[in-house]
Amino acid sequence: MNLDGPWPSNDVVAREDARISEAPAAIPQRTKPERNASVRYGFVIDQRTCIGCHACTVACKEENRVPLGAFRTWVKYVERGHYPDTRRYFSVLRCNHCDDAPCVTICPTVALYRRSDGIVDFDGERCIGCKSCMQGCPYDALYIDPDTNTAAKCNYCAHRVEVGLEPACVIVCPEQAIIAGDLDDPDAPIARLVATEPVQVRKAEQGTRPKVFYLGADAATLTPSMQSQTEHYAFATRPAAEVDLVRMVSAIQKMEHDDGLSRPVYDAPHMPRPWGWKVSAYLWTKSIASGVMLIAGLAALLGIPASSFLVGVMPPIVALLFLTLTTGLLVFDLKRPDRFHYILFRGNRTSWLVWGAWILMAYGLIGVGWLAGAHAGGTGLLRALAVPMLLLAAGTAGYSAFLFGQAEGRDFWQSPLLLPRLLVAALVAGAAALLIGGIVAGGDGPSLRALVAILIVALVLDAALLFAEFSGAHANVDAARAARLITRGAFRARFWGGAVIAGIVVPLVLMGFGPLGVLIAAVLALAGLWMYEDVWVKAGQSIPLS
Repeated sequence: MNLDGPWPSNDVVAREDARISEAPAAIPQRTKPERNASVRYGFVIDQRTCIGCHACTVACKEENRVPLGAFRTWVKYVERGHYPDTRRYFSVLRCNHCDDAPCVTICPTVALYRRSDGIVDFDGERCIGCKSCMQGCPYDALYIDPDTNTAAKCNYCAHRVEVGLEPACVIVCPEQAIIAGDLDDPDAPIARLVATEPVQVRKAEQGTRPKVFYLGADAATLTPSMQSQTEHYAFATRPAAEVDLVRMVSAIQKMEHDDGLSRPVYDAPHMPRPWGWKVSAYLWTKSIASGVMLIAGLAALLGIPASSFLVGVMPPIVALLFLTLTTGLLVFDLKRPDRFHYILFRGNRTSWLVWGAWILMAYGLIGVGWLAGAHAGGTGLLRALAVPMLLLAAGTAGYSAFLFGQAEGRDFWQSPLLLPRLLVAALVAGAAALLIGGIVAGGDGPSLRALVAILIVALVLDAALLFAEFSGAHANVDAARAARLITRGAFRARFWGGAVIAGIVVPLVLMGFGPLGVLIAAVLALAGLWMYEDVWVKAGQSIPLS
């Protein structure tokens, strides 16, 4: 081949050369003096012209070295209608670079951040692999890089934008179906499209203010709750873990007599349930750790001396033991446990993961002080510590409600009843744990009778909160389906048989059968609490996000 000779003419190459030469006008360089005004980069996906060729996916993977099995941008095929009147739609999905990005708020180490030009970028060197960003994102846009064990996603090809080039997905699209640019520049093609065309966004009700706009898209193709979930694809195999989730959701849809407006026939794989048994166990151990000192603090305020079983060394010993287990579960659930200290030294003050870590540390310090005071018989010291202990114990029990509230991708976890239920669960766990310890170690009679009364009241309150949670209306379809998974779906046996009957009803009955009955009741109450935490965490992550 003669490399010095003229290149053969090619319409595609000519068109791409023209688009690249115009890139600085479409996406101006941020270093130019005239670009001092605000910049908000975004995308328009023209679904009227998309042909589902996956060129954007391939270009993105090559440009950003995205590993196998992970995707920053992907094309989902959705079919709608009944044979022979059917149509296939192509949905290009990716990070929406939200102006109010939940992933930025919940990230504990500022590994995710919103740049001044509107791009939501990430710093893999700060990521601890907690997967909270995956729970916060309503669009399923993040993944864990198997090579680095850190989170990653589309970053708008920021390295290209900074030198005046368009994102890789834009320049390879053969139909020019992806339009990028400054949404605040009225002369930019993207701004004119958004201003004059009937565009739509995904999950506008989440309030994230996404900046990926769809032109000519069928609403059912962008909304998973409007799709009938399928176990098989037309020309691909779903991962086994995804198939299990699909079967659960499909069974609920059949109960609702909802055939869906459409069905996916091809999609990229996604991590099912980023938070697993360690998170469920962490909620359980934290309930025990906080509950025992809630009871001890209340007893000290009521004037019970340090010599009492309720106020003595047993509660802080149990609290510190289960606090250590809680911390261990949190650390070892991270993909990068070696970076756990980043939460303390590089923390994001908007993240409840950071606030939770500091609350746990403060609670542990007060717990050590309480143990020392109880060992020395210092009733006065314990009364002085009672109020801060109550506040920190309640904070330890309840901060997870705010953390799960920041997981905006999981609608089932947004319940206003979550905070009171966590506090009541702490009383159940604390009373049950102290009863087991008191019966085995020979606690005094008045203390044991008080614990029995606390456990009875807490179990009744827990039953009332569960009834309110699952009998009332839910905020949307996804939250209602997650609730049905628990009460009528795949988790119903563990919920009704384990959490309700074995964990609440039977313990209430056994309370009148002497010390042995009380001991069995306390064990069953703790087992039932664990079962509920486990199904609650799993059900919340079983509803598809994309």
